[in-house]
Amino acid sequence: MSSQSTIIGRSKEKFKLERIARSKLPEFLVVYGRRRVGKTYLIREYFEKELVFDFTGAYGADMETQLENFFHEYLNRTKGQKETTPPQNWSKAFQYLADYLRSLPKRKKKQIVFIDELPWLDTPRSGFVSGLEYFWNQHVSKMKHVLLIGCGSSSSWIQKKLLKAKGGLYNRVTQRMKLEPFNLAETEGYCHSRNIKLSRYQIVQIYMAMGGIPHYLKELTPGKSASQLINQICFAKNGLLQDEYESLYHSLFKSPENHLEIVETLASKPNGLTRKDIVSSSKLSDGGSVNRTLVDLTESGFVTCLNPYQKKKKDSIYKLTDLYTLFYLKFIAPAKFSGKGAWKSLSRSASYHAWAGYAYETICMLHIDQILEALGISGVYSEISSWKYVGKDEIPGAQIDLLIDRRDQVVNLCEAKFTDKEFSITKSYVADLRRKRSVFQMATGTKKNLFTTLITTYPAMKNRYYLEEIQSEVSMDALFRNYETN
Repeated sequence: MSSQSTIIGRSKEKFKLERIARSKLPEFLVVYGRRRVGKTYLIREYFEKELVFDFTGAYGADMETQLENFFHEYLNRTKGQKETTPPQNWSKAFQYLADYLRSLPKRKKKQIVFIDELPWLDTPRSGFVSGLEYFWNQHVSKMKHVLLIGCGSSSSWIQKKLLKAKGGLYNRVTQRMKLEPFNLAETEGYCHSRNIKLSRYQIVQIYMAMGGIPHYLKELTPGKSASQLINQICFAKNGLLQDEYESLYHSLFKSPENHLEIVETLASKPNGLTRKDIVSSSKLSDGGSVNRTLVDLTESGFVTCLNPYQKKKKDSIYKLTDLYTLFYLKFIAPAKFSGKGAWKSLSRSASYHAWAGYAYETICMLHIDQILEALGISGVYSEISSWKYVGKDEIPGAQIDLLIDRRDQVVNLCEAKFTDKEFSITKSYVADLRRKRSVFQMATGTKKNLFTTLITTYPAMKNRYYLEEIQSEVSMDALFRNYETN
């Protein structure tokens, strides 16, 4: 594998690609994940010298155009020494490709066929999926020297047409890989590779605005602060993230109106909503389309579904956890002015502090493995959830947005605090923490030990209030640990 050194992070994915490439069996790998997350880059860089066919679907193109593009790549690979008549359908196109693969000299390393943006190739009545099905079943499944890689950004299409297919592709995918955004450690590594020297606090600020999306991080330039970079990328006239929002959802979903309605509804309720609340708070009518849209958004990584503590699945809370979408809807879309100084002005507003708290809490949710490791409980079975109690006469209401329910008879009640300096717990704040803990214990009737856990940017001052109430603390540095589950 030729260009591993150019790939930042992705150690788990590189290990898996190496293992698949050494397989003695024919392999069909499906790579998926949200747009701009680096799927194409990973495959092309990792298998640079092993690629024998590399074809990408075109967004919005008809079948004729897609086949013309396919044939152009075919002619390029065969040097015009084989078929010279353009295929009229996908069955013929895949037959060309199968004959070409048979003509290649066998090598020790697998020969890679990479077909990118599969959902865009599946145009109405094109027969693309049935052609792909026959191509694998009749040809590639007999070629031990070939690794077929299919890739796409529409996770719902990948799930329906490939991973959970009911037809000829049922159970045919031999390997799968969902590529997630960079975590904080990978983002820091990317910055170092580009000579972008930022403190971890500033990296967290950038992550809060755009998440760990490699394509967005490419816009970072050396010699500027996080505030300057956010202004440059999100608020400057030609900034990449000024108009990314619409194209992002339209490229992923054929009819994204419902998807946009749900994410915009969730953006106004950062603590999350149940399915029932989403319907009542939005313009959507109750029905199966809401379920399908929520599945699309969760599988694509824009929304996270949390099962509330001691509640049934129907009470699940949906939270918008795509940090760019949250930032766009909170600041970019409603901004009254852009250009120089826009973000500096917005970051002084009262709404900034509320957003920063929610965004940091979201980062904590996305780095739960690092938090479990820092607490020394990564080997303890734990369930991550949230909890809300509306209150009754004898017990007041309370809400805990992140809790860790552990098999060793402990529940960590987590409080995320985003501050630009050492956090100091006050008398009123510790009283509120005690109240939440007490309400939780009375309302749930739990017999487990309750530990109040702080997740901070900088370690909190160990004053008398801290020592009275806080059992454990995880600071920002722990979130940068490149901890990966197997």
